[in-house]
Amino acid sequence: MTPLPTILIVDDDEGHAILIRENLEAAGLSNHIKHFRDGQAILDFFFKGPPPAREPYLVLLDIRMPKVDGIEVLRRLKAAPELRKLPVIMLTTTDDSREVERCHELGCNVYIQKPVDYDRFSEAIRRLGHFVPLLVVPQLHA
Repeated sequence: MTPLPTILIVDDDEGHAILIRENLEAAGLSNHIKHFRDGQAILDFFFKGPPPAREPYLVLLDIRMPKVDGIEVLRRLKAAPELRKLPVIMLTTTDDSREVERCHELGCNVYIQKPVDYDRFSEAIRRLGHFVPLLVVPQLHA
């Protein structure tokens, strides 16, 4: 049996991160969830210090963040041979078609626009929570 991927939420908005976690759990997910408050923190997780555990990860990545933005995080993750297959879902309020295109060119797997309305945002994340168990996520290799 394939282990459940650890979900890595990368979002500087604490409120959004809490809503994402709560609605994924409300959708029935029991995956371990970690929150990173900026792009540099997730890059440090993967590239500095001891290598992350050899387990599957799923990244939910915002674009507009301090220190390092989500586009640069995506570029660096997909440029690293050991992380290239890491599934990345862009989860952002940005709907600029050029940024959508750029994210797909850099290798994002899915691009989801976060609705501004609270109820619609919650519903979108619950739907994402129903989608996640269908994903087959590869484990990282050392």
